[in-house]
Amino acid sequence: MPSPAAPSAPTPRSSLLRSPDFRWFFTGQLVSLLGSSMAPVALTFAVLNASGSTGDLGIILTAHMIPLVGFLLLGGATADRFPRRTVLLVANLGSALTQGGVAALLLTSHYSLVPVAVLGLLNGVLEAFTTPALRGVVPQLVGRDQLRQANSLLGSMRNGTRILGPSLSGILVVVAGGGPAIAFDALTYLLAAVCLARLSLPGSVPASSRATSMLTDIRSGWAEFRRIPWVWTVALSFCVINLVQVGTWQILGPSLTKQVSGEAAWGFVLSARGAGLLVMSAVMYRLTVRHLLRLGQLVTLLGALPLLVLGTALQAPWLIAAAFVAGLGSSVAGIGWDTSLQEHVPAEVLSRVSSYDDLLSYLAIPIGQLSVGPLAHAFGGFRVATTAGVVYALAAVAPLASAAVRRLPHGVPEPDQETPPASVPTTTAR
Repeated sequence: MPSPAAPSAPTPRSSLLRSPDFRWFFTGQLVSLLGSSMAPVALTFAVLNASGSTGDLGIILTAHMIPLVGFLLLGGATADRFPRRTVLLVANLGSALTQGGVAALLLTSHYSLVPVAVLGLLNGVLEAFTTPALRGVVPQLVGRDQLRQANSLLGSMRNGTRILGPSLSGILVVVAGGGPAIAFDALTYLLAAVCLARLSLPGSVPASSRATSMLTDIRSGWAEFRRIPWVWTVALSFCVINLVQVGTWQILGPSLTKQVSGEAAWGFVLSARGAGLLVMSAVMYRLTVRHLLRLGQLVTLLGALPLLVLGTALQAPWLIAAAFVAGLGSSVAGIGWDTSLQEHVPAEVLSRVSSYDDLLSYLAIPIGQLSVGPLAHAFGGFRVATTAGVVYALAAVAPLASAAVRRLPHGVPEPDQETPPASVPTTTAR
């Protein structure tokens, strides 16, 4: 493989936002993600207040997650087969209808488990089509030399909404109830659709992709996923990380923190992690590195720190600091992974390859969530958290044993340069 050129100097933020297409996309994502970050808090309290049952809430959340996992591969194939702007436009309009339906049931005091769960299921289906298309549309909006800057800018916005959204939702729930907050989420989908309609992206796809069946497209996406060593190596690594981290952090984290430092500490821990994500996404806009995937995997190791601090029962200041550092590492990994996929995976299969990566990650989460309770009961919560931290650390560094991961260059390949075949070492970042 020829030695790649060094990455070009960072592009000023203003030059990205001066592009009408990127500006409309950025604005649409901003309003949509703000609404989506508010929706979980609003839905939780709205369902609990309307039904008085945690069982109802569990069913509704599960109804959303199952189709999200089940339709991801179809969503990836659809995003590669049809214009991604059209896929996103239809999905946002559909999400506006489903969330609007939930809001209407709550606002009119006609809550019932079945219709709300069905609407949640439909919303999960639509999200399965949205996620792969979003990753594939960014390279159509900016030049290849601007991908890292674009992903950093989008990451800053995304992390900012994660910090601001839940707080705004909590205030709105207290003042007006969960229904208005969910209605606002429905409105943001409509606004995002208006922004997407302004994009001037290519409206056609290669004729060869329309000549094959959808099942053939899904199979070819799997073949491409397996063909590129750094993609499946890093994807498997994060499958293991999600397996041990999400359930431990979400379920054991609040409980163990309460035992050691009291109830109030957990909120500061989550805020510190969000701050770390936001700070590093801003830093990544200016940072230039030659091997972005390698850096991403190295700093992913930092994500094990909060689990190890939990497991060793250290006081809140240590956990808050560890959560902040973990947020820094997670931001580098996420921006690096998106950028590497967009730089090195052929555009015509990018959404399908991304959908297999997302599927592995999503499948691991409920398994970990269901397992952590019985494991904590059998071995103790602190021991489970420590073990999860050790497994997390090993899974993070394991891909670095692959030359494909260590050597993947970050930069702008020549226009006619293709992704190397599976027999040639490749590499990327997460």
